[in-house]
Amino acid sequence: MNHSWLIPDWPAPANVRAVSTTRQGGVSKPPFDSLNLGAAVPDEPDLVRQNRVLLQRQAGMPCAPRWLKQVHGTRVVAAHLLDDLTEADASWTDMPGVPCAVLTADCLPVLFCDRAGTRVAVSHAGWRGLAAGVLEATVNALDVEPAELLAWLGPAIGPEAFEVGDEVRQRFLGLDPGASAAFRPSPQGRWLADLYRLARRRLNGLGVKDVRGGGLCTYTDADRFFSYRRDGETGRMATAIWLERTE
Repeated sequence: MNHSWLIPDWPAPANVRAVSTTRQGGVSKPPFDSLNLGAAVPDEPDLVRQNRVLLQRQAGMPCAPRWLKQVHGTRVVAAHLLDDLTEADASWTDMPGVPCAVLTADCLPVLFCDRAGTRVAVSHAGWRGLAAGVLEATVNALDVEPAELLAWLGPAIGPEAFEVGDEVRQRFLGLDPGASAAFRPSPQGRWLADLYRLARRRLNGLGVKDVRGGGLCTYTDADRFFSYRRDGETGRMATAIWLERTE
């Protein structure tokens, strides 16, 4: 396993494997340096392919992840049924040996597994997806009692850097007045939003009480993370989860 990657610190069953990459350890050239895993950015396709092989090999994945065409929506698909690039922002599986994955560069990746180790999922949750209900859709797709789920929040833009307009704040307050605690005024007269806090509120409201992770900032940690808001043209990190095959 690449020593610079993040391994979720959560009480998942032993057969649940998960990883969240950083920008380090790949072959892409600036501004995609170096472990860019996104094929939709103008990086050299052969270098992206090499990086994806590195991910699969170094993470010990049983096969390549089932990649999605992410659109900031709420569609959740069964990764084990995918055979092409599908428009969706979350995937789940109950089949061993099928890695679910999302790509991010400021948006929040959220991992899920059940305590029994029979189902896993991952969501791509930027503010649009959070507000639209991608986490709710993912929990619903897993078809497990929410109290039996664990969640882990991967690297995203942090609350000191994520500045938004009042329309974003009003969108969340219209859904949940208590979400006001996740916003504070910025010096520019706008709002600083806490994606991690917003996600925890949504998950806790669903009954998912064991939520780990959070506290990182892709925007301020340029050595470790890609950030679209910071750099514009940049690479993408992957957050992936799968069930190990047991003989």
